[in-house]
Parts: sequence; C-alpha cells; structure tokens
Amino acid sequence: MASTVKHEPTRKRLKFNEWGRSTAFLVMGTFGGHKVDKSIQLEGSDALVGRSVGGGQSLVLSEACSLKMGRSVLELWLLWSVVMRVMIALPIAYSASSTSSQEALLVSRIAFGSCANQSAPQVIGTWDDHDYGLNDAGKEFNGKITSQRLLLDFLDEPQDSPRRKQAGVYTSYTFGPVDRQIKVILLDTRYHRDPLFSDGSILGSSQWTWLESELKGPASALTIIGSSIQVISNLSAITGPIFYLECWGRFPKERERLFKLIADSKVRDGVFFISGDVHFGEITRYDCATGYPLFDITASGITQAVEKAVPPPLNFIVRFVAWLAPTTMRVMGQHCRRKSCTYGQPNFGAIEIDWDATPVTVKMEVRDVNGFPVLSVNTSLLELQAQSVGALYSIKPGEYRKHCSLEVTLPWIVRHRLAILFFCALASKLS
Repeated sequence: MASTVKHEPTRKRLKFNEWGRSTAFLVMGTFGGHKVDKSIQLEGSDALVGRSVGGGQSLVLSEACSLKMGRSVLELWLLWSVVMRVMIALPIAYSASSTSSQEALLVSRIAFGSCANQSAPQVIGTWDDHDYGLNDAGKEFNGKITSQRLLLDFLDEPQDSPRRKQAGVYTSYTFGPVDRQIKVILLDTRYHRDPLFSDGSILGSSQWTWLESELKGPASALTIIGSSIQVISNLSAITGPIFYLECWGRFPKERERLFKLIADSKVRDGVFFISGDVHFGEITRYDCATGYPLFDITASGITQAVEKAVPPPLNFIVRFVAWLAPTTMRVMGQHCRRKSCTYGQPNFGAIEIDWDATPVTVKMEVRDVNGFPVLSVNTSLLELQAQSVGALYSIKPGEYRKHCSLEVTLPWIVRHRLAILFFCALASKLS
C-alpha cells in the first residue's frame, strides 16, 4: 500500500564512524510505490545498499518506509535501480530544461530523502529497467541518453564525472583502510544489453573491458558486485514457458564469461553479488566457478513484493509455488522463515562483517520490515578465498551436485514440473 511522504526539515546529522571500526554493516533492498504530496506515484524497482557501523542506536528510516535498520548508524547509501519511475519512464520526451523533468526530480528527491532520514553523507547507485525507462528494456530503448542524465543528476554526480561522458552508468568505489577495504562495483545491465532470448551481450564490449581492469586491479578484502538482475539464480529455466524472469542465466555465454573473469582475477578473492528485480528475497550460491562459493544476495521489495501483488488470502499459493519450484542454487537451511527459503513480503538485505573475528566473519541476511532475519548465511573471508579451482570443473555430464549443477541440467520432468502442474490444472478447469 502506498504511503504519503511529506517533505520534512533536515534532521540533525548523525555522527559517522570510521570505516576501520570492527564491524561493517551493509543494507540493501527495494524502493517503490510511495506517493508524495502532489499525488505523483513514485515507483522504483530494485535495490538499495547502505554501509554502517554498529552505533548502539535504533535507526528507523521513516514511518513511510516502515523499515527498522536495528542498531546501526548509516554512513553510505549504495543504491541501484532506486530512481523513481516518474522521473524517466513517463512517455514524455524530457529536455534538460524541462519543467516537468525538474519537478519529477525534486519530487523523487523528497521521497528518497525522507526515507533515508537525510543522514547519508554519500549516495551512489545504478539502475534497473523501470528506472532505465521501459520494462525489461535493453540497448534498444531510445530514451537511454536522457535517462542516464536524469539518473546522474539524481545521484548528484559531478558534471565533470567520467560517468557523464561514457555510454552507461557503470562505476566502482573503494572504501576503508588497506587491510579492510571493500570494493563496490556497480554494473549497468541495461544500456548495452542485447534482446532477451538472443544469448548476446549484457554489458557490451566497453563495459567488459572496464570490468576486467577493475577486477584485475589492486586487491581488496571484499568485492561487492551490484547487478540489478540476478546473477546466480536462473528461475526462467524452471518457470518457462509459463513466465520468464530476467537474469544472467538467460545469457549463458555472458554469465560464463563473468565467472571466468572473476576466477582469472588471481589477486581478488572475496567476491559476491547483490541483486534485485524479482520482488522477493533469496540467497543463492554457485560453487563451480571461482574456487570458492559465489553468493548472490537478492533483496527485492522494501515496498513492492510479490505477495503484495495478490490478495492476502492467496499468499499461500505464492508460497506453495515457491516451495514446489525446483532449485539447484538456492541456499536452503534452518535459517529460513519459509520452507522455500524465499521471502515474498517486503524485505531488505543486510551484510555484516566482523573484522575482529578470527577468521573475519561475513553474515549475509534478508530481513523483514521489522529488521528480523528471514534468510541467513554465515561465512568467513577464509571461505571466500580460492582453494582448488581445478577440482571445481570435474563434475561429469549428467551428475548432480548441489550449488554446482545448473537449473538447465535438471531432468526434464523435474525442471518443468511447475508447467506440468499449471497445464494440468488448466485442462481440468476447462474440461
């Protein structure tokens, strides 16, 4: 349900701690569906990440967001695909001097500023389809140059920034002291993406060249790669032909190239992904790519979630389908609130790093709007270091290995059991 967000005076700025403190706390999720004073519907798509350090205080973004971050003090917001749809997706050709464009930019700033408590010293990010300007759009979208300018204006990107001169909004940042550095790489999965079902390119040649230089550059303790669409999970392999979702799995050559590039970047361990787009939470892992588990934390739906799209009495159907859907990459276990280990209610993600632990621990969670974990994985920097790459590629054709066998390799009747159930139910209804 949309909330009314009122522009409030700037609150007292919180005191920000040093990056070198003992605990790092990152938050990610989805914005969307808010209304502001002028009744303009703001719809963002997917994903938000913040960085904070334990501060002993309870931070609530706002009543409109209904999201409790727990004991944390925000220091950095990293958001992708959070630019409001009203800015760039209306069928209007905005110009740089367009009054409508400026008003929409102001309105979306007000909505985001209220939810962010206006306390973050820096906001960085990228986009997904609805922020880009058209559902499931790629390089064919004619308004992408205007969309890029509006996104970078929204993010307060300097006028002389390289991002304003390149084709696409990809970029990277490095935070923290040398021994505790976190590198954040933000991909642009829209500007250069070939059509769906083409198995073409997602990133385009210029972005691939840039990404290779980023991954083969100076090492960091952790590297977070932000992709607006899921990297590890390939739900389309099991939900088709009923429906298809966007993901790297639909471009298998590109995904294999990405995995190989990470594996070949010998100086860079500790890589994992954060993603959104699908309107539910999920944690997946792939063990047969880099010599250590590659995790993908999908936090999708602070305000827009799949169970919100159906009447509450029908939520059990959504949960049943999620449980029935076969999966090879999803992390299953006792730390899941639902049997399917997905979460279809509004959610956000949290990544907590304890630098003082031996070895350094990394906790990855998807949490509900009250801040309670619904999905959780505990790992360490030691486990995110390459051990024996050669052994990972020894899986035999037809062999099944958890977190290694791709969804497309499942037996036909298992892979398509959702479709079989759907068409059987449909035939029964029509008979």
